[in-house]
Parts: sequence; C-alpha cells; structure tokens
Amino acid sequence: MALPSLFSKPVATWVVCQQRRWSQNPVVTQHRVFKQLITSARNTFFGQEHRFNTIRNYTDFKACVPVRDYEGMTAYIDKIKAGESNILWPGKPLYLAKTSGTTSGSKYIPITKASMPHHLHAARNTLLNYIHETGKAAFLAKKMLFLSGSPQLDSVGGIPTGRLSGIVNHHVPAYLQHNHLPSYATNCVEDWEAKVDAVVAETLPAKMGLMAGIPPWVQMYLDKLQQRTGRLIKDIFPDLSLLVHGGVNFAPYRAKLFDTVGKPMDTIETYPASEGFIAFQDSQQTEGLLLQLNSGIFFEFVPVNEYFGESPTRLGITEVTMGVDYAVILSTNAGLWAYSLGDTVRFVSTDPYRIVVTGRIKHFISAFGEHVIAEEVETAMQHTLAKHSETVLTEFTVAPQVSTQPGVPSYHEWLIEFSHPPQRIPAFAQDLEQELRRLNTYYNDLVAGKVLQSLQITQLTRGAFKQHMQAENKLGGQNKVVHLANDRALADALLAHKVSVS
Repeated sequence: MALPSLFSKPVATWVVCQQRRWSQNPVVTQHRVFKQLITSARNTFFGQEHRFNTIRNYTDFKACVPVRDYEGMTAYIDKIKAGESNILWPGKPLYLAKTSGTTSGSKYIPITKASMPHHLHAARNTLLNYIHETGKAAFLAKKMLFLSGSPQLDSVGGIPTGRLSGIVNHHVPAYLQHNHLPSYATNCVEDWEAKVDAVVAETLPAKMGLMAGIPPWVQMYLDKLQQRTGRLIKDIFPDLSLLVHGGVNFAPYRAKLFDTVGKPMDTIETYPASEGFIAFQDSQQTEGLLLQLNSGIFFEFVPVNEYFGESPTRLGITEVTMGVDYAVILSTNAGLWAYSLGDTVRFVSTDPYRIVVTGRIKHFISAFGEHVIAEEVETAMQHTLAKHSETVLTEFTVAPQVSTQPGVPSYHEWLIEFSHPPQRIPAFAQDLEQELRRLNTYYNDLVAGKVLQSLQITQLTRGAFKQHMQAENKLGGQNKVVHLANDRALADALLAHKVSVS
C-alpha cells in the first residue's frame, strides 16, 4: 500500500474522534465560536458600529446585528475593496472570493487568515471520514482530478481576488501535489471548453482514482472523454472509485453520469461556499451532511415561511426542528455578520446535526400562490426519470407561463434537454405532473381547482443549456443552472433552442 493510503487511516481515526467531541456538544461548540467571533471583531469598524462591546449573549447579538444579504453588506465590502483595513475583521482579508451570484451580480466575499484553514480542513476531513468508515484509501495513491476555476488571481484593493476553487488551488498540500490534476497551466485556461479539452488530453494517460466537481461540468468532461475514445469511463479509468460533488442537487444528474461511467461508484456530497465550508457527507450509511459547527461559523436559521416577513424568527442551533425548511444565516471569522447565505436547508438529524440542501431562498415559483421550491421540482424529475428508464436527462429549468387568453389557465413550463428523450413525451409529462402534485399540496389544489392547467414540456435541442451558459459567459467553473425561477428571463432565452415540431 502506498504511503499516503497507509498513513491516512490513523489520521482519519484521529480526525473523526475530534469531530465526535464537538458534534456531540453542539451548544458548547457554538457558544465558543460565538464568543471568539465577537471578541475578535470588537474593535473593527463593524464591531464598533454595532456595539460589539455590549454583546454578552445571542439575545444581545440579535438586538445589535440585523440579518443582511449581500446587498446589505456592500457598503462594508466596498470599503475593503477600496483598500481600508479593520472593516469587518481585523486587518485585511487574505483574498476576495469572486462569485457570479445566482440572485445578483458579482459578489466579493472576504476570506481571512482565520477562515482559510477551515475551507481546507473541511475538504480534507470529507475524505478522511470516508476512509475511516469504509477503509478505502487506495484512491490516494492514484491521480485525483479537481475540476475548478482558474488559480490566476486579480487584485482588488490590493487583495488577491478570484474564484474560491481557484484560490484553494494555491493551498494544495505538498503530499497531494504529485497526484493532483489538472496541472497549473491547464487550470489557468480561461475558456471552459478549451480547458476541458486540455484536461482530457492531460488525464487520458493517468491512473485516475477520484474526480471532484460540480456534476454538470463533470459530465461535460466525461462526455469529451467518451467522444475522444469511444469507450466507457470505466474502461478508460478502471481504478476510478470515488466522485466528490457539490454545488447542485446530484439526483437529476446521477443516472446519466453513471451511465457514462459504466459502473456504480461511491459518491461524497459536499456543501462548500465562498462564505465558508458549511457541511459535508460524513457517512455513506446515513442521510444528510454534517453541519460544521466547529469551523469558525456561528449559525442561525430563519423559517422560510417567515423569511420575507417584517420580524422573522431567528433561531440558534438548539432551537431548530427537523422537517422544517430554514434560510441559513452565518456569522464567520471572515467578517460576515448575520449574513443571509441565500440557501435553504432542512434538518434530517439533530444528533448530530445533519442537513439536506433544499434550494435557494429566492429560487421558487409562486406566480399563482403555489410556492414550489427547487427540492420539489428536482425530486419530481428524479422520480419521473425512474419510471422512464430509457430517458436520460441533460438539464432542465421550470418557469411560470401566465396565460393571456381569457378562460385559458396559466401553467408551469418545463424546458428540458434530453440526451435520450422518453418514448412518449405526454406520458412523461403526466408522470411529472403527478409527482409534483404529490409533493406540493398548494400546486395540487390549484390544478384540481383549474386555476392552473397541467404542466407543459418544451423540449430543447441538444447543447441548449451549454450554448446559453456560454453566451452568458457562465460556462464551467462554479456556475450552475437555475432549476426554477419566478420569472421567465431564463426560460424565454432558452426558447431559441426549442425543438421544432414537424
């Protein structure tokens, strides 16, 4: 057995032991994080403005610091971008992580000397938990592919700035550098299609053990491999045994990806964000992702059904209930304070605290009062695909279509790109409708009451989503397709790729 594989097992045992200590003591753990954050930032511009010197407990904190989204933080971020120090956290950030955002334009998220290690340790611990539970460590001796953004950084206010995944590339530990792919030069290629071509050329001779990335972009890489060789991935990389994924719900992509690979393999889900590494799958046997309560983040949760109200309830970790959708609120050692991340989660365990991601707080359809969320359309699609085994999905999005004809009800339009379409689109649409009605009682009532007519599928040509993302300069990297929206901006743009009916 290679040395990295051999040494990883005792290290994994130690990491899991430490993890159990804090995860079994969530109150103490979060209280310690809270105190450290308030004490460290007391003399910053934000801390003085929000009377951190008077904050003794969580109740004081809620009274002094309101919940803000990124737009509410821009005045402080702008000061940092202008080169000012001690604004949100002592000194200047090490980096600014630039994100395209799914609800606004570009965002600049600070990463500090205090927060950077937690991004790295959580990524490491994700693999160590897997090794500890399964005993499988052979992949460490093989090549490992991480599809990520460019590590080339710009400078904003004297601070290195780039994509989080590109920033993390500068911190790959020495013991992994010899088997980490792609090379630095290939990773710096900005054009995503050219980059994937270069990654294919570089990885074809490799003995691959692990792949990591956002599922649609991993699929694009696998498709390119298959086009180049005419072979299944299992025949190109017989040692490939593990896929690490995050960023989007994996379920709609699973069937096509494993069909391309040609064999089942283990997967690990992660929940990294520029704002912090929120959670990761710590077990192959249980549902959910372990919330990282000991990683410089103080967590709050707002019930989704109160989020847009005047005085939404703010809950600490011990106040949450399983089965309820919450908006995630963070205060971090990167200097984010009561920051609304924009994601929604649901707890599936409170011992330890494990979550599933259910969507985005601003990504829903409620044009007619139905409040359909991302988890519901993704689950409906997953169950429908299971009923139509011949069907392979590439990508989809859903939008409301408001009727302009008197007496004709409005409907939800599903714009879908198939790599292998169903034998009968009407039957597929009917099953999809039944699944969504089962999952969302409000939608069911609207259809039953003929306020809405049944959903309609608009089939898109192959490559539609890729071409759209390319046109928007959002191809690859950390960019994701939005699976539903309460407006028709994306849907109307995609209609240019509608399959023409003869």
